[in-house]
Amino acid sequence: MALTTFEEEIYLRALTGRLVGKALADLGVNKLAVVAPKNIICSSIATATEAAFLDHGGGVTYHFMVELGKNEEEVAKRVKEFGAQVVLLQFGGEDPIEKVKESFVKLLKAAAKENIPGTIVFHVRIFAAGGVAEALKDEEVKKYLSSKDLYVYTVGFDEGKVYVNKVKIENGETKLEKLAEYQVTLEHADLLNRSLKNRKVTFQ
Repeated sequence: MALTTFEEEIYLRALTGRLVGKALADLGVNKLAVVAPKNIICSSIATATEAAFLDHGGGVTYHFMVELGKNEEEVAKRVKEFGAQVVLLQFGGEDPIEKVKESFVKLLKAAAKENIPGTIVFHVRIFAAGGVAEALKDEEVKKYLSSKDLYVYTVGFDEGKVYVNKVKIENGETKLEKLAEYQVTLEHADLLNRSLKNRKVTFQ
């Protein structure tokens, strides 16, 4: 049985998106493309990220919406035309994860074909679910991603922190190098644990 309500899942995305947007602004990003599936949860974290990015001194951002299995190629072309310094792929949400992974891989194949410039940042959910590992099975995607600066944000459940990691591709596999960390609030840590680890956090 889920330990979070749908309302709490939305609020969790607001908290996480606020932190991710700040982290991107802290890194000096000046033009950000946010790409996310067309669902409530993904839209929640994406728009929270965009608002925080702008609020913390980021420059320009735009929201690109993916309809799973339908418009990945068209979105890739539009992202290339936008010419972002960083492309953030916030794939997760309430859709079945295998369907999300298929769309994510399809988008990366289209990105490789279009040779979209800029750094790529992955959402923790799709990364943890093996989306990047699955995409790397395609030789063109592997070649494309191996030439890019790649990052992923991950969660330290016990530490109550969100980490920004550089992603390195070695022999077709990913390795992470921690670059920065952000302490989350007790409220945020509790929601992360209940949502992703199905466990409650008791604070003494």
